[in-house]
Amino acid sequence: MATRDWLEWHQPYDDPSSQLSQRLLLVQGHLRIALDRCPVGTITLVSMCAGQGRDLFGVLADHPRRRDVRARLVELDERNVEIARQTAARLNLVGMEVVEGDAGTTDVYANSVPAAIILACGVFGNVTNEDVLRTVATLPSLCAAGATVIWTRHRGSPDLTPTIRGWFKRAGFAEERFDGPENLFIGVGMSRLVGDPRPFEPGQRLFDFVGYDVLGAHRQR
Repeated sequence: MATRDWLEWHQPYDDPSSQLSQRLLLVQGHLRIALDRCPVGTITLVSMCAGQGRDLFGVLADHPRRRDVRARLVELDERNVEIARQTAARLNLVGMEVVEGDAGTTDVYANSVPAAIILACGVFGNVTNEDVLRTVATLPSLCAAGATVIWTRHRGSPDLTPTIRGWFKRAGFAEERFDGPENLFIGVGMSRLVGDPRPFEPGQRLFDFVGYDVLGAHRQR
């Protein structure tokens, strides 16, 4: 586990010009599209490594489908968990469940899948390439038919985002959007499952959260 302070990590969100704030706007825009096209009824959503839940809460604060969403947000840092819970309560989002746990194992998603929407934001840049591949390959077992996955990954050299996009295609997803503007260090993807979902498998390891700083240090050795 990286030694980075993941509560402090959220501070750039308060600066509208920061990379995180710009990433947030892209993710939230994709999420609005995904919510808008969901059929009438309950919308099941999963957020991996959810942090303080800003990707989700910034949309559900005023979205017309906010009451339909049943979401499980998984986050390991207890301080961020508490902030997310407080935000959900303040916004009166009764369908939010914020779980303090390891987002890298399928067990934590039991009883909350298959999901119509999965957020994997802030995940792929903090795990090994092998774990990114494993996670993408496993996603169909967490997805409902036609599910949308919104994901992010930094584009530092070597840029893995083209490879990740190919992995999604191989796993049965069709890419709907990929945003990687020149002024943004982070790429944001949106893919939809067009292949068949797979049965949920408990006890599967998706990834070990290593941390961008640690991975970067290893690359420099």
